[in-house]
Amino acid sequence: MTLSQKRAESVVDYLVKHGILADRLVAKGYGETQLVNGCSNGVECSEEQHQANRRTEFKVTKMTQK
Repeated sequence: MTLSQKRAESVVDYLVKHGILADRLVAKGYGETQLVNGCSNGVECSEEQHQANRRTEFKVTKMTQK
């Protein structure tokens, strides 16, 4: 969970450095609770399969008009 949260916070930091206001962003790491496949710890999978779970997703919840 810690690594996942740090990954999410790094993405927020990147976006803030590129002009997105920090108060418009929320970082939430989910660890192994939302895998895209069955490759959790202890499950024999290829590195490519494990890498698929090391991802960052963005959800746009509200857009404002300029």
